[in-house]
Order: sequence, then structure tokens, then C-alpha cells
Amino acid sequence: MARRTSGWQLSCSLLELLGLMMWIGSLTALLTMVIPAVFNTLGMETGGRFLRRIFDGYNAVTGGVVVVLLGTALFRYWKHRQEPEGYLPVKRSEVGLLMAITFVTVSIVAVLGPKAVALQEIAFEANSPEAKKTALEAFFRMHMIVRALHLINAGLAISLLVVKFRHWVRNQGAFGFE
Repeated sequence: MARRTSGWQLSCSLLELLGLMMWIGSLTALLTMVIPAVFNTLGMETGGRFLRRIFDGYNAVTGGVVVVLLGTALFRYWKHRQEPEGYLPVKRSEVGLLMAITFVTVSIVAVLGPKAVALQEIAFEANSPEAKKTALEAFFRMHMIVRALHLINAGLAISLLVVKFRHWVRNQGAFGFE
């Protein structure tokens, strides 16, 4: 028997879908179009500063999406506790992915990202070639970690999208699609 719910379930699901698609789509656009265009058009220092600003915006988007995902998950958990037959439960796999996404996002935005920015500034302001080389090496080591975490986070976001999609398809009656 299919479960029927109010418009809240559909609204939460659409909000989650929109957030995840913005996250995945914006990183894809950055990696495939923006970064190559910036470095093919601008020099390394100007391009690096420009991309730092772009990634500040991207980090704000990912942070906002994480807040939305956590908020909708908490709302759905609360509603499911009140009306178990009226709302889809929050799956354990979803909770695990949300915890991992939150941890990685906080690591990037609050810890490693600012360190990478500071190292980038040191490299750009270095006077001697030796100091610049040393600072750039330190920056690129940190940048590799941040870049890897962005890709891991995108993989987690895609995994969460797959988990949610499978859950939605299995319970399509909950959205009035019978």
C-alpha cells in the first residue's frame, strides 16, 4: 500500500534535490569551465586571487546546502516521529552521509580553506625567488588536500542524491505519483 503525505514531504524533497543539484552542478561548472578559462586568460597570481573569490562563493553555497539538508532531515525526522504513516523516515545511510558531508564541509570552510588562503598570500607576497618557491610548495600541498576534500565532498553529495532518489522511487506513492 502506498503512503500519502502532505505537501511538506514533497517540499522538503524538492528543496533537497535543488540544493544537491546546485552543489554538484556548480562544482562541475567550476572544474570544467571556470578554472580553465581563468588560468588561460589571467596570470597565476591574478587568476589565483580571482578563483579564491569564486571558491568563497562556492563554499557559501555548499555551507548553505548543508544547512538546508540538515534542516530538512531534522524536520522529516520530527514529522515522522509525530505521524509515522504520513512521512518517510530518515534513512541511516542518509544520516551517515549527512554527517560525513558536514564534517568535510566544516573542515574545508573553517579549517583548511583559510590555511590555504593564508599560504597563498604568503606565496604571492614573497620577495625572493627561494621564499616564493618554498611558500608556493607549502600552498600547493595544502591546496591538494583542499581540492581532494572538495572532490570527496562532491562524491558524498552524489551518493546522497542517489540514496534519496532510490528512497523516493521506492516510495513514489508518498508524493502522489501512483
